[in-house]
Amino acid sequence: MSYEHITFEESDGMALLTLNRPSALNALCSPMLVEMNEALDVIRDQGRVRALLIGGAGRAFCSGADLVKGTGAGNLSAQFDAGRILETQLNPLIERLTALPVPVVAAVQGAVVGAGCSIALAADLVVASQSAYFMLAFTRAGLIPDCGATWLLPRLVGRARANAMMFLAEKITADTALQWGLIHQTVGDDELLVTARALAGSLATGPTRAFALLRQALSRSVSSSLSEALQLERSLQSRAGLTQDFAEGAAAFREKRKPRFCGM
Repeated sequence: MSYEHITFEESDGMALLTLNRPSALNALCSPMLVEMNEALDVIRDQGRVRALLIGGAGRAFCSGADLVKGTGAGNLSAQFDAGRILETQLNPLIERLTALPVPVVAAVQGAVVGAGCSIALAADLVVASQSAYFMLAFTRAGLIPDCGATWLLPRLVGRARANAMMFLAEKITADTALQWGLIHQTVGDDELLVTARALAGSLATGPTRAFALLRQALSRSVSSSLSEALQLERSLQSRAGLTQDFAEGAAAFREKRKPRFCGM
């Protein structure tokens, strides 16, 4: 399958999906969103990929939705329905990304803005270069943060910091994002892709089905009681215990060696 606005490659169980509109700071246009959704469906349906790395070409990760052209927002007026764009294009992407049965790493640099910020924060682990900054500038255009930002941010950094980031629409540096617990790691700009590839590659050799079950547990934990979380863990753990990787992990523990997970 060929793509125009993204690149998508698979190697050794890892997929690399790169937003590829560097001249527009990888702003999200409709064709790009279609291609991203198609690529995520490939990962979900074909079963070859065991970890996903998302990055952006050029000097930015993503500058958000393209409000000039390409998302249906080019002809802005009082009749413009921004919610419709979310319903048809952006929300399905976030839903697909968070429901993937493999761990997701985001490698970000430069602008990580608007919907691009939500895409990055929907990953399990975010590695940011020192040039990265995170920003939700929606209120500057008379809109509200979307693509799950109002759900994601308070759970990552707490309500006070989330409120400040969304109401004030100020840039958050990579160092501040790390301090707040917004991201996993910061590295030098020249180290970003190497570090993120190594992290995703390590996950691609891990217990893939256990990772998928862990993603389910974490997603549901934020809206469940302790009792509900305990019951869910019991159910998911039963499924994890039936995998080949658990048998391999137990054997490796007994034999005092490193496990060789197959992802099954």
